[in-house]
Amino acid sequence: MKIHFLYFLISAIFSFNLSAQINRPQEPKEPFNYIIEDVEFKNNMDSISLAGTLTYPKEGSNFPAVILISGSGPQDRNSDMMNHKPFMVIADYFTNKGIAVLRVDDRGTGASEGNYNATGLDGFVSDTNSAFEFIKTHSAINPVKIGLIGHSLGGVIAPIIASKNQDVSFIVLLAGSGIRGDKLMLLQKEIIERKMGVPEAGITQGQNYMKGAYNIILNSNNDDNQLQSDLKDYFNEIFGAMLTDSQIKSLSEQMSMPWLTDFIKFDPKESLSKTKCPILALNGANDLQVPSKENLEAIEAILLANGNTNTKTMTLDDLNHLFQESKTGLPNEYAIIEQTFSPMALDIMFEWIKRQTE
Repeated sequence: MKIHFLYFLISAIFSFNLSAQINRPQEPKEPFNYIIEDVEFKNNMDSISLAGTLTYPKEGSNFPAVILISGSGPQDRNSDMMNHKPFMVIADYFTNKGIAVLRVDDRGTGASEGNYNATGLDGFVSDTNSAFEFIKTHSAINPVKIGLIGHSLGGVIAPIIASKNQDVSFIVLLAGSGIRGDKLMLLQKEIIERKMGVPEAGITQGQNYMKGAYNIILNSNNDDNQLQSDLKDYFNEIFGAMLTDSQIKSLSEQMSMPWLTDFIKFDPKESLSKTKCPILALNGANDLQVPSKENLEAIEAILLANGNTNTKTMTLDDLNHLFQESKTGLPNEYAIIEQTFSPMALDIMFEWIKRQTE
């Protein structure tokens, strides 16, 4: 999940060195040995146009395909963050191996219409469904071999779609969560703060403060203005001596954004328990934002109860939330690591998808 919401804004106590690094050795460079199409399609449910890039091999036809689904926060089709372009790296790798890839600007980003922060999870599901229906009609694509790859929040969206659409051939969850959003965010906060050396008393106090805010969200209805007012009153009560009125107002506004409140309330069990297609779930051992043990164990238990046996879960050593080889997994490493996406993780995904589409 994009750190400015699920870590910086929620913890509200740390700052990161996100200085951009120039050296990104994995970033694909021209000439490309595949076809690149800029595409545009409609989300008819919300009456917006979405734009992206479709890549597929120059030779052959009837290609299997994947749609990439980004994590939280508005991102462009490359998932460009801190001069890293992970979705571009993934698309280049898969396309060179014979798998078509569609990557899309999130609504309100790049060439896509709409307003990201005014949208709930249903809107993001609708966007990806629209991408799925679009790619099914493309002459180069095999319509019965299309899967979804979702990172972080995208790993929540992918099972929602697959649980309702039997045409989804498979899904890959990259740091997808298996526990309810509020529990995940509290766990994330605790682990990162402990890793950074915050005293235990401070960690406990922070947990109590944020539990109170999440309980307000969990008990809220669909009135965004009322929720924002309730959060503002709560933060004034606990942070009034530490934060300015402007900071409290900003924090309340951001925590009442529809997509974030939907995520806090959402339990992945709702969709994973109904998902019957093959599933690959990967997490990094150094992922501090979606911790591997708690989430993969939850995903495994849900799928076991579901009876879906065509599943695989793996914890990958040394990888952080962005699937970079890392030392600590802390977000302040993301920008200074030259690697954009682990080659090992790319290989594992490709070999698994190849087996599903043969």
